[in-house]
Amino acid sequence: MWRGAAMLGVASLLVPVLVVGILVLCLLSVPLSGSLPKERPTLDSRITRVFDGAGGEIATFRRFDTSFPVARSDIPPVLVDAVLAMEDRRFYSHQGVDSRGILRALTADLQGGSYVEGASTITQQYVRLVYTGDERTLGRKLREAVLAGRVEKELSKDEILYRYLSRAYFGSGAYGVGAATETYFRKPVRDVTVSEAALLAGLLSAPSSFDPRTNPSEAESQRTRALNKMRDQGRITPAQHAEASAQRVVKVDNGVTKGAPATLVYPAQESQTRFPWFGDYVRGYLLARYGAEMVYQGGLRVETSVDPVLQAKAEAAVTATLRGTQAPLEMALTSIDPRTGLVRAMVGGRDFAKSQVNLALGTCPDQPDRAKGDGPVCVAGGGSGRQPGSSFKPFTLAEAFEQGATPDKTYSGPATYTYPNCRGQNCTVKNVESGGFGTITLRQATAESVNTVFAQLIQDVGVKKTAALAHRLGVASVNPDGKLPNGEAYGPGLTLGVAEVSPLDMAAAYGVFAARGLQFAATPVVRVIGPDGQVLEDNRARTGKRVLAQDVADQVTDVLKDVIGAGTGKAADIGRPNGTAGKTGTAENFSDAWFVGYTPQLSTSVWMGYADSQKPLVNVAGLPRVFGGTLPAKTWHDFMAAALDGVPLQDFVAPPKPVVAAPPAFQAPVSVAPTVPSTTGFVDPNGTQYPGNQALPGQPPLFNQPPNGQPPYNQPPYYQPGPTPTTVAGATSAVGSPSTSVPSPFTGPSQTVPVQPLAAR
Repeated sequence: MWRGAAMLGVASLLVPVLVVGILVLCLLSVPLSGSLPKERPTLDSRITRVFDGAGGEIATFRRFDTSFPVARSDIPPVLVDAVLAMEDRRFYSHQGVDSRGILRALTADLQGGSYVEGASTITQQYVRLVYTGDERTLGRKLREAVLAGRVEKELSKDEILYRYLSRAYFGSGAYGVGAATETYFRKPVRDVTVSEAALLAGLLSAPSSFDPRTNPSEAESQRTRALNKMRDQGRITPAQHAEASAQRVVKVDNGVTKGAPATLVYPAQESQTRFPWFGDYVRGYLLARYGAEMVYQGGLRVETSVDPVLQAKAEAAVTATLRGTQAPLEMALTSIDPRTGLVRAMVGGRDFAKSQVNLALGTCPDQPDRAKGDGPVCVAGGGSGRQPGSSFKPFTLAEAFEQGATPDKTYSGPATYTYPNCRGQNCTVKNVESGGFGTITLRQATAESVNTVFAQLIQDVGVKKTAALAHRLGVASVNPDGKLPNGEAYGPGLTLGVAEVSPLDMAAAYGVFAARGLQFAATPVVRVIGPDGQVLEDNRARTGKRVLAQDVADQVTDVLKDVIGAGTGKAADIGRPNGTAGKTGTAENFSDAWFVGYTPQLSTSVWMGYADSQKPLVNVAGLPRVFGGTLPAKTWHDFMAAALDGVPLQDFVAPPKPVVAAPPAFQAPVSVAPTVPSTTGFVDPNGTQYPGNQALPGQPPLFNQPPNGQPPYNQPPYYQPGPTPTTVAGATSAVGSPSTSVPSPFTGPSQTVPVQPLAAR
């Protein structure tokens, strides 16, 4: 019984084959007429094209590489012979459909008990590429056979073969023999050898399965099979066969013995752009937002933010600094307009074509939800990011200001500092860019980059809160939960730059300070337009997101101005004292050096280091050691001075000043009636009583009479008229009477100063 069922199963498989075979054989005996249908559009029509800010095309993104058209005379006979040997040995004998091939396939089907797709001629394969597509149905097979007959009547054999080879898929994104020889062998098609021709011919039946980059052993097997067929069909001599057979498939990136016979297969090359680092960033951004199918096959028009003039100046500044040095010493620069978040220039190293690594980008440990489109889009560049050193300190400073600290808050600034209750290694911090200090304010400690002060500050404000603030401002690689990738919590060393970051993220985060607490997420895209003209993304009029209080951002900026004016960043001075702010950064052991700074118009980060390791930056360009305030600050200066040449000066908005008032201990003057001199006076902390309107010992005389009924002015702050006093509930004077007093500068609210909105600055 089971045998009967099996026979029925085989019959059900073979009936379609027999039907197709009989119908095709009948069609071959009937004269074919009619015109050919319209050709299917080529993949070129769905290319994504990328333009710079001036409207010039800078890149194209496509799934398949069809950029190497060839003339018929370019295709050598050896490649034609290899393809005919593998795909259609009777090509010049049949009329589009090979009756012998069909009968041979039917016989194989009957013997094997299964359906076989074979027996397609090169003409039929061409028809499939141009007219019918790859749908596997009986109707498609019949239509393919009819159209093959019509093609044979309208085109010569040589033209059919040429058109087929110009469009056939050879794997690895290469359509056409021109693209195939360039991508695999990095040579024009006219120069292919016998072995290379055999390798290409072997790919046609299953390009993905026989890809020499991913399946070199399968590719080698197909190459050998093609060579054997070429020899057996008399297309090459035994000597040619022997010579070519010895040239086994070898991937260049696995190492090649010089002079050894081999068929060399090179790594895939990225499409070249005018601005390779920026183009790489655009590609990553689009893939994160829209996915590979839309980017490579969606036919998008992408209008980007890169400014060709600023990009040229950025490349010139980096090149000038690296001149006279050798790889793997590298430098990266990213510049963003903080008012919009648009990235204006990006340099990710010496030579993107050689490295294929964009050092302006880092890693993406926590990719944001790209569907929302309202936050920073993390783009990986092939590197891991680098330690920012002291350029991370402004995030700790901002957190301190959020919690109510002021720039005048003081700390001890010794040359070294040991964390309390610390066990193990890395318990002691030392100053890298400065020496030791006594009591020092946060403003001074920032200008001089005093590590020991910030080691204390981050313990006061909280490591986790500092991490969350940095992440909120746009440093994607810093975990807002305050933990390293291995699950361990960040330590106080976070403020000294132990977490790896990217130049792009640093420029974006400092841009929040420049934009007075508003975040315009970094983007390389101005507009994305779909193939039918619909606008998929438009960043021409963006709304900033408030991620930092305006007063806090202004306070940070006011402090960072001093870094350039009188601190470690003097080399970055571009002659705009009230409109330039920034911070140096030098990682431990001098492995990384940074300068990140901004004006109201541009936020720019510069990183320098060795790409291959964390080795120290010593004896570079005549410097015994590279600090952030040396070569990075100078490069920042050179770029920003050129970028802002001719741009009107624009100052930052000054932060609000705290209300000046008396300390609580002196809030006890006696209220007096208008025009009546005070006779009560007050008692100082030492118990000494002073009569009204009398100067303190050694001080100049005061007013003879308080104006408008205010208390005497012989109270702190010393002899300086302050704001109108307010009554303090429950306060008593030295004689137990209710009094009026000025709020203390240490406990009272900050004064709000009206400022212009960002758009008006």
